[in-house]
Amino acid sequence: MDRLISTPSAGLFSLAGRIACVTGASSGLGRHAAHFLAQNGVRVVGVARRADQLKEWRGETLGKTHAVTADLADVDALADVASEVTAAFGPPDILINAAGINTRQPADNVTAEGWNVTLALNLSTPFFLAQAFAGAMKSKGFGRIVNFASLQSSRAFPGGIAYGTSKGGVAQMTRAMAEAWSPYGITANAIAPGFFETELTAAVFSDPDRSARNAAQTCVGRNGVAADLDGPLQFLCSEASSYVTGQILSVDGGYTAK
Repeated sequence: MDRLISTPSAGLFSLAGRIACVTGASSGLGRHAAHFLAQNGVRVVGVARRADQLKEWRGETLGKTHAVTADLADVDALADVASEVTAAFGPPDILINAAGINTRQPADNVTAEGWNVTLALNLSTPFFLAQAFAGAMKSKGFGRIVNFASLQSSRAFPGGIAYGTSKGGVAQMTRAMAEAWSPYGITANAIAPGFFETELTAAVFSDPDRSARNAAQTCVGRNGVAADLDGPLQFLCSEASSYVTGQILSVDGGYTAK
């Protein structure tokens, strides 16, 4: 019996001409994602609190970019943020929810303030931004939502009860987004990074022994670098992933496999 064999084409992975909103674009993995998309023909709106860092990011990119300065933990202000994002280039086709916070408070010392800001920024904001953009994505018949999960979406780390709770929620939220919106051409997936050196993980990488132990725990024998996200991002944001939704992709060098 003859089998149909499809050959991947460059167009399958093309991002050119798309519009993206990237939260947390001022630093870390969010900034790298915003830079990567812009360098691949995407018109990118970066959203973060720090205007100076956003200005730096825009100076590094050659593509069409715009910056929106906002406190994303203020859930009540997200409708205005979404409107400002849309005003730049039109409704986004791609939403990258990379903004996050980890207060690193031990369970006995968690404060209501720390708990609330963690849940707001890591969990509530990704949902309400996605909700704000979903209508336009439905109209286009195309949308890509990429949330940022974590190693702590599935396992507990010391001092991470609020962060882990939020990231466990991100994993389930991603599946629920897929159930709600994928019939309309919108995929919802999450990247769960391993140990990457960013502002958020400075406490981990400031201890060389701890950093080395984490690297040894992976299957590939090293911690992550930002460029390790490029392939997964391109796949999840392109037509290539049209039948992939509700999934959590661990980009951790096999840390969770051991």
